[in-house]
Amino acid sequence: MAGVISARLWRVEWILLRGGIKPCLISALDLTGYETVNSGVRAAFKEWAVVVDALGRGDQIVVLRKGGISEGKGGFKMEHDAFWLFPTMYHAQADSVIPSAVTRWGEIQPLYSDASSLRIEFGARVEQWLRVEDLGVAERLKGQHIWKDQVIADRYDWGREQNIFAIALRVYRLASPVHLPMVPAYGGCKSWIDLESDLSLEGATPVLADGAFTSRLESFRKALSPVPAS
Repeated sequence: MAGVISARLWRVEWILLRGGIKPCLISALDLTGYETVNSGVRAAFKEWAVVVDALGRGDQIVVLRKGGISEGKGGFKMEHDAFWLFPTMYHAQADSVIPSAVTRWGEIQPLYSDASSLRIEFGARVEQWLRVEDLGVAERLKGQHIWKDQVIADRYDWGREQNIFAIALRVYRLASPVHLPMVPAYGGCKSWIDLESDLSLEGATPVLADGAFTSRLESFRKALSPVPAS
């Protein structure tokens, strides 16, 4: 992720509806002089530890998110394009994922046994995100993530609006994990937090080779593409 980007990126949020696809929001993000995450990033995205592990192993590139109780009236928002993956110890995560992930969860739990320490091993860059307003469309991502079907349905229905964010991430592994003090500000049912200090992904490596990642991203896009009318 080294190097300086000099460009203007136009980002389009697409809403996927039962009747088709339409652009909902168009905004410009000026990346001139932006040094990716090597310049230091403080933002972190909270996700179940077993899902962070799946992302870090290259088992999935997908995150499906609705938001937490503490997100506020506006609900979940894609606030950052590059961030750290903050593993959380949600107590029921083993009951909410497919059997192979349950086995893996049993293997990795000792890594998170110290509640006073935050283990950061992976960073991520957003490649694409969409707000999906048709559960059937979100369900096409089955097989590309480790959540059970009912978890996705519950997230879709939760809150005032029926929708879910589908996010494709390029994940990078640090040369060695960083351990930070766990502070009260990191608590709460919310997606985003700011670490107490900037961290850099200098020297980090992608968890998937370029070809493998491109293939996964294409599968993500294909699953969310409108189905032609018959």
